[in-house]
Amino acid sequence: MSGHPSGSGSRAGHWCQAAVEAGVDFHPAMKILAAMDPTDHPAKAPADEPAGRAQPLGLAPVLRGLLRAPLAWLLVALPLAVVLDWCDVGQLWVFLASALAIVPLAGLMGRSTEYLAETMGAAIGGLMNATFGNAAELIIALVALSKGPSMYPLVKASITGSIIGNILLVLGLAILLGGLRHRRQVFNATAAGMGATLLALATIGLIMPTLYYYLFRGGAAARGDQLHSLESLSEEIAGILAFIYVLSLVFSLKTHRHLFAGTESETEASHGPLWSRSASVTVLLLATAGVAWMSELLVGSVEHAAEAMGMNRVFVGVIVVAVIGNAAEHSTAVLMAMKNKMDLAVHIAIGSGLQIALFVAPVLVFASLALGHGQLLDLHFTPLEMITLFLSVVILGMVCQDGQSHWMEGVLLLGVYVILALAFYHLPEVAATARDC
Repeated sequence: MSGHPSGSGSRAGHWCQAAVEAGVDFHPAMKILAAMDPTDHPAKAPADEPAGRAQPLGLAPVLRGLLRAPLAWLLVALPLAVVLDWCDVGQLWVFLASALAIVPLAGLMGRSTEYLAETMGAAIGGLMNATFGNAAELIIALVALSKGPSMYPLVKASITGSIIGNILLVLGLAILLGGLRHRRQVFNATAAGMGATLLALATIGLIMPTLYYYLFRGGAAARGDQLHSLESLSEEIAGILAFIYVLSLVFSLKTHRHLFAGTESETEASHGPLWSRSASVTVLLLATAGVAWMSELLVGSVEHAAEAMGMNRVFVGVIVVAVIGNAAEHSTAVLMAMKNKMDLAVHIAIGSGLQIALFVAPVLVFASLALGHGQLLDLHFTPLEMITLFLSVVILGMVCQDGQSHWMEGVLLLGVYVILALAFYHLPEVAATARDC
């Protein structure tokens, strides 16, 4: 769930770190529940506490505040999904209820991760945010991966869908709605350009196994030795991407942090963590368990739901599952853009896509080895996925090159996303399953 280093829960570790230093709290998942949340008003600090620092809230006041949050009612979908599944009402309704429940649960995961990171110090906190920024998406993918090779197309489609969705849908909405409020918005072209370059590199790594598959299978079904070579190539590329991810964390969080200090980063006094460490850990564990439970129901009902709605597996992974996992981040990027914090909005979108490509994808490849299904999750995607991923990265580079945006650019990004979504929707099932031939 979104990137290269996704910081501050926004899944853009390096960029988010600059925001944290600036006193900006913008974790994507956190923002969904942050509005009008009573827990955002911690108790006054004791007299001996430093000025500007508040006493962290314990578990009881945190839970009371969360229950009064505007979107807390979405948590009703969790028991509803369980009841629907137990009563065997219909897989479509189970799918819809579990998908709805994941949205606030992902928000709670992000928020608790953010506050827990604040109690761990700058270095460890930045690493935590970078590592767990896309936790919800990763959990959904791992649950699907555990079901066996039959779910591999859905897992791989969710990888490309999350990257494409962050580049086109999240960034497009942020630029459009932010531009409607502000005539001209600016952002850090250096950080955005770095993110676009890393995404281009990741795209090359993801495209190579697909090219290998279609160039060397000779128009027929791939032989056993060719499939083995494809799996080996995927393992090697996953290792390279993971290594680059680690180096990008060092670059952005330590050696060159100054390059990612966004244009609106003005130093403010730190207010300290709003939640205590114990409260953050408890909420994180509960939310993680909830996401895992709902992911189990979601994955178990996805095939029947897709058939009922007339969708192929690739469309479900690229569009539906990706949007569900990134829903919290979508709202955060838009909120930041509407507050004229376009630098943060751009970094949230790019950072999440980077983390999916450089961290989540390699983790899933190696997880498939550990699960021992007998078949590795390779990085062979459908041609349409690779073409759309390449085009998305090219468009991102065009948008980020001048360091400023206006609402028409958002319209163009959203238009491209809708066109690509239509292409995936009309993708014949035979093409959607071609990767398994």
